[in-house]
Amino acid sequence: MSLDCSRIKVICFDIDGTLADTDDLMVEKLAKYLSLPFAFFPLQSRLKFARKFLMTIETPANKLLALLDKLGLDEWFFRLRKRVLPGHRRLSPLWQPIEGVVETLTVLAERYPLAIISVRDAHLTQSFIEQMSLSSIIKCWASAETTLHTKPYPDPINWVAEQLRVSPSECLMVGDTTVDIRAGVNAGAQTVGVLSGFGEEKELWAAGADEVIADVSELPRLLPLQVTRAGLEPATN
Repeated sequence: MSLDCSRIKVICFDIDGTLADTDDLMVEKLAKYLSLPFAFFPLQSRLKFARKFLMTIETPANKLLALLDKLGLDEWFFRLRKRVLPGHRRLSPLWQPIEGVVETLTVLAERYPLAIISVRDAHLTQSFIEQMSLSSIIKCWASAETTLHTKPYPDPINWVAEQLRVSPSECLMVGDTTVDIRAGVNAGAQTVGVLSGFGEEKELWAAGADEVIADVSELPRLLPLQVTRAGLEPATN
């Protein structure tokens, strides 16, 4: 598979593991919790185990969320979480962008409308955009609450395409998991997998990715952009 750049009119991005370094933070947090019962293991071993564990539970967790979505229980889930964590609307996480993400998005925005599609709720999705000062370059965003179904259903990509007046087939979905890739494939969009999150290269290809790259900063090299000494700039031809 390979990208047909002539088709791309909008680029859609996942957040966790794609734009934000939340996956590594989760690994570090879990490794910290393991420090007491497994203190005799070196830190690197605990980090390796934590990453493997989180990667293992990612698929069933995504399936559970998809099932709740399919059964129409996702709104109930969000309401329950807000009740259990009543302060979450006042407190937003301190998002840590993956290196080079903000600069890359700024460059890409000069040529393509950009959108964000996340399985996070609306509050957290918006908080990421605002903390990263991306409000001026993100044309629209879809959270888990925007459409009837979220990823891996095509609904959020279809919604973004409608908002920006393009066909879903003219969108490019960029994400780190098979859920992102399957959402793009289901919508008829092109897809790029990134290895900056929990997704592994083999499974991203198997899910139907058109390209797999290390992280978002490599994306401009796949698109009609050129590199100059001043940095990445839109191609002039």
